[in-house]
Parts: sequence; structure tokens; C-alpha cells
Amino acid sequence: MDRIKFGTDGWRAVIAKDYTVESVIKVAYATTLWLTRKFKNPTAVIGYDCRFGGEMFMEAAAKILASKGIRVFIPEQFVSTPMVSLAVKKLKANCGIMITDCNGPVTCNGYKLKGDHGGPMLEKDVKDIENLISDEYEIDLELLNWNYMLEQGLIQYINLETIYIKEVKDNFSSDVFKPSTLRIAFDAMFGSGQNLIRKLFPDAVSMHCVVNPSFHGIPPDPVRKNLNELAEWITHTKDIDIGMALDGDADCITLFDESGNLIDANTILLLLIHYLAGYRQVQGKVVAGFSSTGKVQKICDHYSVPLILSKIGFKEISRIMTEETVMVAGEESGGVALGDHLPERDGFWAGLTVAWAIIDTGKSLKQLLSEVYSITGPFACDRIDLEMNRNVRTRVIENCKNELYKSFGSFKVIRTVSLDGCKYYFSENQWLLIRASGTEPLIRLYAEAETPDVTQAIIEAARKTLMGNP
Repeated sequence: MDRIKFGTDGWRAVIAKDYTVESVIKVAYATTLWLTRKFKNPTAVIGYDCRFGGEMFMEAAAKILASKGIRVFIPEQFVSTPMVSLAVKKLKANCGIMITDCNGPVTCNGYKLKGDHGGPMLEKDVKDIENLISDEYEIDLELLNWNYMLEQGLIQYINLETIYIKEVKDNFSSDVFKPSTLRIAFDAMFGSGQNLIRKLFPDAVSMHCVVNPSFHGIPPDPVRKNLNELAEWITHTKDIDIGMALDGDADCITLFDESGNLIDANTILLLLIHYLAGYRQVQGKVVAGFSSTGKVQKICDHYSVPLILSKIGFKEISRIMTEETVMVAGEESGGVALGDHLPERDGFWAGLTVAWAIIDTGKSLKQLLSEVYSITGPFACDRIDLEMNRNVRTRVIENCKNELYKSFGSFKVIRTVSLDGCKYYFSENQWLLIRASGTEPLIRLYAEAETPDVTQAIIEAARKTLMGNP
């Protein structure tokens, strides 16, 4: 097995190949060493989502931590990632661990680390834990007695879902949850957000709200090709106000308007800025990942809101949120965080905020979006992943660093910005970002232009250039 390394959003691997109980023990033992060296009488929260083996992997990690005297809080059933982060903050724990691969394929699972601030663990701490991972560890899992650890209070069951639902009810008007207020269509994608819709919106149209570790053959990634059923339902029923789809661990969201049109994370971020700064006059900065739409700058300028561009990966955004007064933060890949909640992606919370915007303004989602576009102008964003062998990938990254790319097909570069990868501007409204994935052996291409056709043309020109097929 290759050395275990954490990417922009945790460590992930193929179940039974590299992601095994033994490998989880190694990572959990490294986490244990870090906790016991850094804190006196440390505590931790560990959760898991609906993926295969989640509870088993959680119990293995919990036993390793508890065996060294760390008090561990665990749920009785699957939970979302935001539930773990919230519990870390509410319980004043020193660390959170979430067993999940978010929106990844059914064959994979993962291990996310959460800091005591209630968001992704900071990069330095993650690296410290990663450096402690070793094949040499002094614990035999089979000799650790689960019932004894429960009796001693080293492992304690706690209802993380109840903590989260109380937080929701304490922060949103009861009008949001009245059956007569909004007609909601919800797709849990067989993920860990499924209980939230049942308990808070029992009259909502909901789908895929059962545990199915195979995800019915569709990865729990809320992109258009995976949401045909939800889109068709909204289109044909014609009485839905808002559609919501959450990924596997419920930290990322995609929305649909009343006509079944998809609203991606870029647009959700713009919509939230428009509502919070424009209608609510909420104070604070906006944080956006480097791959986010350039229209964030335009809407922030419109409302005189300071914008901070962040490296890609929510742990960097989370760090900024602990240091600055932030109104809202988001990234292109689906994560949005509200400054008055947690320095953490929370898909359900973001969806509820948009739902409240509809109620609060008395306007439909399409009307609110029309107001956004009147400020930003039209735009279209897209992303593809290119699988390359290591040599080609290295060559592409070196070419970017050395500024060797002057054009991509007919698109001539007028300026370049290097914050996290290389962003090539062809005009103020057209750009291409080339970046190596932080979690997989891929090169990611991001593009934005005025129309989908031009965006696709940019991506195709870049693909041909990078693959040596101009």
C-alpha cells in the first residue's frame, strides 16, 4: 500500500484494497498520538455516514483512541459531517473524525479530520498527524473490549442528530417548517442527510431517503447527470418552490428552481451574498475558493463587501473564517458555509438559508436569481478531470509554473494569476484554471465564460493543448 496521505479534504481510498480496518487503525493511532501529546485529557467526536463498513471503521477508530485514555463521543447511527463538526464545537472536544468519502464512488471510503473550532482541521495539524502514521503501532484491536470501554465512560453514545436539529430550530424561523409555507423536493442521494428532511419537513417530496451503501449505482455526487429523477419530478409536478440535493455526507448541496433548472454552488454563493448583503444588510467578508466564479468579485463590489480569495480546499477557507468576520464562504465544488453558523461546509444549512430567502423576500427562486444576474451578467462555469500518467502530469504542472502556455487554441492569454494552480485570463469574463487535484492523481480544468458553448470551447482547447493534440 502507498503511504497514507491527506488531500484537500481528508484521506480516501478503495475499500478492501487500501482502505481497510488495519489502515484505519494506523491513521487512528497517529491521531491518538497527536491528541495525547497536544492536549491534557483530550476528547474526540467520531461519526460515519451511510457508506459500506462505516460503523465498523468508526468503532475501530474509537477503540484505538479510547485505549489511550481519550474520551470518545460516538453516534448510535449514521450522521452528516456538519453534525460531527457542530458536536465538536458544542462539546468542546479537541478533535473530530468523520468516516466518509463525501461524494466519491461506492467503492471508496475516507477519514476526515475536524479541529476544535468546528471545521476542517488546519493544514499544519493535519500534516503533523500524517507524519505520525506508521506501520509500527502497539495496539492489538482484538484485545480491546468494547463493553469495558463503554462501562468506563471512555466511549459514550450521544445523539448528534438531536444536537444539530436543535441548532437548526434555534436559528431559523418556525415559518420555514410550516407545511403551507414552501413546497420542497429533496434528494438525499442515499446519504446521511436523509433523516433531516423526514424530521424537519415531513410533508416534503423526498427521494432516496433509505440506507443503500451501493447508492443504487449512482455516486452521491449532486451534479446534473446524477439528479435526473429530482429534476424531472420538479419539472412535471409544477408545484415545487425549491429542490435540494445533498451529497453523501451532507456537507455539499445543489439546488433546483421551481422550473427544474439546476443551481450550482457558484450560483448559490452569489445568491446568498445577494440575499444577506442586499436584503438583510449582514456585515462581514466573503471568502471564495480560487476556482469559484469571477462574478463573486462583481457582486461583492456591488454591495461594497470585502472579498478574500482562498486556496482550494475548505480547510483553508475554514482557517480564514476563524480569523476574520465572514458573512458567507463557498467553493466551486459544492461547499457553502454561513458565518453565523460554523466554519464548515453545511449543505442543509445553506439550503435552509435559501429557503428562508424565498419566504423572507416573498419572491420566487427564479426572481431572486434574475436579480443576481442583473448584477453579475450572464456566465457559465464547468470543470473536467483529466487522467494522465505521472510524467505527463508533472510536465503540465512544470509548464504552468514556467508560464509556457501563451494560448489554448484560439484563446490568447492576456494575464495569469497563480494562487492555487494557474488561472489564465483571455478576457475579464473568460478564464481557464489548471490545477493538480489534491485528492486524486488528476489534472483538473476549470473554465468560465459568458455562455456554456464558449466555456466548453475553452475546456476542449485546453484539453487538446495539454494532451499534446492541438
